[in-house]
Amino acid sequence: MSTDQPRPGSGGEPPEDDPFLKKPQEPPPGGSPYGHEPAGGSPYDRPANSTPYGDQPSGGDPYGGSAPPPGSGPPPGGMPPPPYGGDPYGGNPYGGQYGAADPLAGMPRLAGRGRRLVARIIDWIIVCVPVGLIMSAIVGGFDYWTTDGTNTGRQASVSIVTMLVYLIYEGLMLTSRGQTVGKMAMKIRVGMLENGAVPAGQAGWVRAAVYTLPEIVPCCGFIFWLVNVLWCTWDKPYQQCLHDKTAKTVVVSTA
Repeated sequence: MSTDQPRPGSGGEPPEDDPFLKKPQEPPPGGSPYGHEPAGGSPYDRPANSTPYGDQPSGGDPYGGSAPPPGSGPPPGGMPPPPYGGDPYGGNPYGGQYGAADPLAGMPRLAGRGRRLVARIIDWIIVCVPVGLIMSAIVGGFDYWTTDGTNTGRQASVSIVTMLVYLIYEGLMLTSRGQTVGKMAMKIRVGMLENGAVPAGQAGWVRAAVYTLPEIVPCCGFIFWLVNVLWCTWDKPYQQCLHDKTAKTVVVSTA
């Protein structure tokens, strides 16, 4: 019985059209290993800045060119604001640059509002109560329940002198060491928002003046003072009062 295939060891050659014994042809240089070149050429032979998916998109390569990918530009109206609205003084001085995740990183812990209030009460007792009593004795005393011109003038005189003495007291203490007696007792201090330094010079005096002087103005002065001291309860992220914002200071803990 005859067959088309030679027997092993017979020395014959297999037919040239045998698909199982053909050697695979080598692909041409730069061509596809699968026998044809995809659209756009081989992804391994293209320039580094070209797209691997065929034609170059309009506007340049999104990853190696100058144009951004479609839909990735800034939203209408510009870039979104940084967390907390950003640092109002031109960059976050404690925790990195624009858009830092934590603007308080790297700075001491902020002083608690309760400790700040107690520190003010201590300073008031130390300064304002003695000065008020001394001034009342000098001007001959006054009655809070009467509204005649003489009594009102005495009240105004006592208030002005008391506030001026408190201004001098706080200004000297802040510019020399960043602490009043009350702040030392409560282990808190005032520092510059930029670098935490003692608010020497103008900054310390501005802070003391914005806190103290408006109280001299009848009626409106008390309203401003109340808004000022309450501002830290909702201010973010540094819990600043208005006198802190004016002087660019922050109150931090020392313990």
